[in-house]
Amino acid sequence: MGCTVNKAPVEPLVCPNSPSILTVERVAEAKLPTEWGDFRIAGYRSKISDEEFVVLYEGELRPDVPTLVRIHSQCLTGDVFGSTKCDCGAQLHRTLQMIQKEGRGAVVYQQQEGRGIGILNKIRAYALQDAGADTVEANERLDLPVDARDYRQCAEVLFDLGLCKVKVISNNPGKLRALEEAGLEIVERVSIEVESSESAARYLRTKKEKMGHLLTF
Repeated sequence: MGCTVNKAPVEPLVCPNSPSILTVERVAEAKLPTEWGDFRIAGYRSKISDEEFVVLYEGELRPDVPTLVRIHSQCLTGDVFGSTKCDCGAQLHRTLQMIQKEGRGAVVYQQQEGRGIGILNKIRAYALQDAGADTVEANERLDLPVDARDYRQCAEVLFDLGLCKVKVISNNPGKLRALEEAGLEIVERVSIEVESSESAARYLRTKKEKMGHLLTF
């Protein structure tokens, strides 16, 4: 006589440090073919501010699988216009290539232009840089914060996608600390250094020497 085995229901994995209530909501989602491969694109909005977020992701995202992620702050001049004053556009494109090669990953596009000061103030800061200031000095002369970005809701977007353990593509130790404080488990920091122009050299040197970015040059 055979016996019947009753299988216990499998409980979904939940990130132990994720907030019980998210302050972002997914609004729309679609396919997005790109020159680096095919992605899904999802749009989020904050429930507590007017900020919006976009995420591109690829593959099966699981809470128990360490997954490549990047928080990429909007850089209109670099991402769209191809400015050589920074390495932002090249970093974004390299990230998409890395995710496609891995077969799994996500990049959250954070709309906090100019490290949070906005595009108009960024252009004002550029004018001071043209006169000799570095990126930190320019912000300070305008009585603006050097870095005003907040990454908590970016982490919530990753939680909503089902991620708990992440391999963060970043050279910014402040970003890593912020994501950990938001509850993500960072299992690895993945360095991202791209070939940059001579006009970006001072910008990158300032990020390393004054902002503590983990660059190897």
